[in-house]
Amino acid sequence: MLKLTFHGGAGSVTGANYLLDCDGEKILIDCGLQQGGHFAEKKNFEPFPYDPKEIKAVFVTHAHVDHVGRIPKLYRDGFRGMVYSTHPTKDFAELLLIDSEHLLFQEAEREKKPPIYTIEDVRAVMGLWHDVNYHETVEIGKFKVTFFDAGHILGSAIILVEAEGKKIVFSGDLGNSPAPMIKPTEQIASADYCLVESTYGNRTHENVDKRQEFLEDAIEDAVKSKGVLMIPAFAMERTQDLLFHINQLVEGGRIPKAPIYIDSPLAIKLTAIYKKYYDYFNPETQKLIRSGDDIMNFPGLHFTLTTEQSKAINDVPPPKIILAGSGMSNGGRILHHEMRYLPDPKSIILFIGYQAAGTLGRRILNGEKVVKIFGEEIPVRCKTMTISGYSAHADQPRLIDWLRPMRHTLKKAFVIQGEEGSSEELEQKMRDELAIETRVPKAGETVELM
Repeated sequence: MLKLTFHGGAGSVTGANYLLDCDGEKILIDCGLQQGGHFAEKKNFEPFPYDPKEIKAVFVTHAHVDHVGRIPKLYRDGFRGMVYSTHPTKDFAELLLIDSEHLLFQEAEREKKPPIYTIEDVRAVMGLWHDVNYHETVEIGKFKVTFFDAGHILGSAIILVEAEGKKIVFSGDLGNSPAPMIKPTEQIASADYCLVESTYGNRTHENVDKRQEFLEDAIEDAVKSKGVLMIPAFAMERTQDLLFHINQLVEGGRIPKAPIYIDSPLAIKLTAIYKKYYDYFNPETQKLIRSGDDIMNFPGLHFTLTTEQSKAINDVPPPKIILAGSGMSNGGRILHHEMRYLPDPKSIILFIGYQAAGTLGRRILNGEKVVKIFGEEIPVRCKTMTISGYSAHADQPRLIDWLRPMRHTLKKAFVIQGEEGSSEELEQKMRDELAIETRVPKAGETVELM
């Protein structure tokens, strides 16, 4: 008997957590945090709906906290199995989990509850964490697990599980190929079952090939108006993509001079890890590096690691460009810059990634004229811009293309990790175009894989 239960990532973009049970042997694919507003985040404090002591292993698709963020809680609640991921994912995850611990501790104080996990739990679970290469197979009990390149962020993986003569594919988050620096998403030739993400399942990224030009326009507009360009940027991948493209714009003399600040200690530390794993980059980027190009550094770039350095940005007169976390404006240093510059009609806020429902970023993007930051009402008078092409997620056409090779062997596909409309539209597209039997599972649902 092989059973699959959707304990997270069903009916929501975040909180990926899938349990496979083969005659009592249990493994997890991902164990992430719920994100996107107070109600969602309260779920992170709830007990796991399974016994963590019974889990033999956790297999991790990638390092974003909505895929790894509850692994230390799993340890805290009794898990003592193994954790497996690619080499970059392990290094990134350790930094991201340590960074999240502080925010989760503050949330626990507000909820008057014990913390979800501690730094000690992070360190302990990292002692159980093993790194593997792409195409390497790990055998745990009745399960054989192989990692393939998802092309989403550096080290991200599609996970293929084989058990009871069946093949189950977990897409994780699939990449928006071709992406800056990252290798293309690998395709899987055949499978019996597939779980496919649907973050952008109802959308098409427009002008992906022009995202650098749109970034150039935003920088030029901010400098011309003597304003501030604020870019809420995820510390992982999005900041590095932007650095890569700004480096090309600076070296090509295509943008006017203005100081550029990376105001995120986490992004600075993650960027340093990138330099360990240049062999994971695509051939074009590797060629640039071999030619001597420091692909994420250029004149006018400032890394503000300390609080004092961050505050000093305020003393620099516009025009200036500030990249800071978090990417959805639901925390981090970007909030301080937004308080100062959202009311400024000369300034621009540029969104370059998905903004989850309930987040400050989504409210600004939806056109709210007044938002609350740190309890204070802030008028939004600045210009709002968005570049969807910088999303690290595959859009609907790419998702369909990724599924296409499997369509002849799939018994069923499950559409996960998307808002309701996005998942349902992708489900319908899969039925119409690929003739695949599909369903959008509900949270907590269990299916038998026959």
